[in-house]
Amino acid sequence: MCKKIYTGIFVLMIVLLIGGMFITLPYYITEPGMAKKLAPIIKVENGYKEKGNFMLTTVRMGKANIYSYLEAKMSKYDEIYPQDEILGKKETEEEYNLIQLQMMAGAKLNAIDVAYRKAGIPVHYKYKGIYVMDVLPGMPADGTLKPGDRIFKVDGNSFTSSKEFIDYVGKKHAGDPVTFTFLRNKQEKTATLKLKPFKESPNRVGIGISLVDDKDIVVDPKVKINTADIGGSSAGLMFSLEIYNQLTKEDLTKGYQIAGTGTIDVDGTVGPIGGIEQKIVAADKAGAEIFFAPNEKGAQNSNYRAAVKTAHDIHSKMKIVPVNNFDEAVNYLEKLPEK
Repeated sequence: MCKKIYTGIFVLMIVLLIGGMFITLPYYITEPGMAKKLAPIIKVENGYKEKGNFMLTTVRMGKANIYSYLEAKMSKYDEIYPQDEILGKKETEEEYNLIQLQMMAGAKLNAIDVAYRKAGIPVHYKYKGIYVMDVLPGMPADGTLKPGDRIFKVDGNSFTSSKEFIDYVGKKHAGDPVTFTFLRNKQEKTATLKLKPFKESPNRVGIGISLVDDKDIVVDPKVKINTADIGGSSAGLMFSLEIYNQLTKEDLTKGYQIAGTGTIDVDGTVGPIGGIEQKIVAADKAGAEIFFAPNEKGAQNSNYRAAVKTAHDIHSKMKIVPVNNFDEAVNYLEKLPEK
């Protein structure tokens, strides 16, 4: 009898242990990801080689289960976020991932633009439409359009920029019907929506979407950036440095292992990102010697200050370099002695 009881308890414990791996909690866990060399990812046609490496840094994120939640509680550089802080009220994980991939696409375009212009090479764009990034609850697009939809015609008209799209819709009045032609999962669809005033700005009408341009960048020599399923915009600065380095004869790496993070705008401004502490840990583990961190014009709570603190806490020998824009990063590297 006792043997059956012990067997039953043992089986129950096994079931609970296995179940704990598959039962998710309403939280997401982020932890240090990887520092990945960019030369195999970015290829400029007939580009110059480099002795060292530029590296992008990542944060790994996943849905929490019982074990990952407890592990994160005990780890200094793991972070726990309630699900609502990651996903919007009506946003699915698939929609979140689509937005992250669109942000990555924008980061790549900006990086190419900045690097080629810095190298004195002309840049041109081929406009294809707009991507829906978010849909405002209670507005006409709610329930009809989704993040990731690509709108390429409005009332049968094509446009050459998102500004033209916004101006066209903005000239209409509340209640006016507007027909949108869009692609979703490679299928063409149409929807006619009546414009509505925005609550925060009653004089403006729209359908309630945030958007980004869907456009191709045209450059010579050509460049390919293979990011696979990496999302977000935080690799913008490092993309631009790698591209510029392949375009110019002087090797800016000078034999060093150089990591970093930060968004990049088309004017070269470097913007802050999330998870800087985790990226410092990832870069240190990968053997980076230099790390570029967004300086945010010296703000007290800047990424740079957080990066310095983390590097000190983990006893890293990395040189943490503050940058406000692309030119500052290039100037630092140009003055760097050969290794």
